[in-house]
Amino acid sequence: MNKEVKSTLLKCCFAAFFGVFFSCSNDLEEVKRLTKGELQPDQTVKEVEVMHSTKGKVLFQLNTPVLHQFEGEKSYNEMPEGVKVQIFDEQMVVTSMLTSNYAIDSTYANKMEAHEDVVVVNEKGERLNTEKLYWDRNTEQITSDVFVKITIEDQVIQGTGLISNQDFTEYRILNITGIINIDNDKSN
Repeated sequence: MNKEVKSTLLKCCFAAFFGVFFSCSNDLEEVKRLTKGELQPDQTVKEVEVMHSTKGKVLFQLNTPVLHQFEGEKSYNEMPEGVKVQIFDEQMVVTSMLTSNYAIDSTYANKMEAHEDVVVVNEKGERLNTEKLYWDRNTEQITSDVFVKITIEDQVIQGTGLISNQDFTEYRILNITGIINIDNDKSN
């Protein structure tokens, strides 16, 4: 091989080496996040609809735009873009509906936490608003330990803490801080 060909070949090798070496880049925030040990979901599913049944009876339907599944001893599902849950009776009539902007479902414990603009509406149209709600599917209860507001036909009841059945037909505010009566008389 002549000297000119060797020199050109050597220049090409250096150019390729430096091109590959310097063209690789990482987002610094991404590297920091990965080295901090933040959990990554084992699976991400979009446009999820789950019908949960026991012994042939549909108990509830869950819909979410994005579901992150985390597997392990204490597996859970995260719904960062919100959730809608409809609870059914034996005739498949919706008895209550829960929506929130964020939720975590602990599959191992059979419990769900709903956060951010949580709304529960029962079949009578009674409405619960709160920022945090816990749903225990084993006891079929929903609870909250923060501010709650219940709107019924002629009253708005506010307080802190709540215990209710999952249909939101039998409920109790633990610390009532206010009751507003609504005049529905439209005969004026």
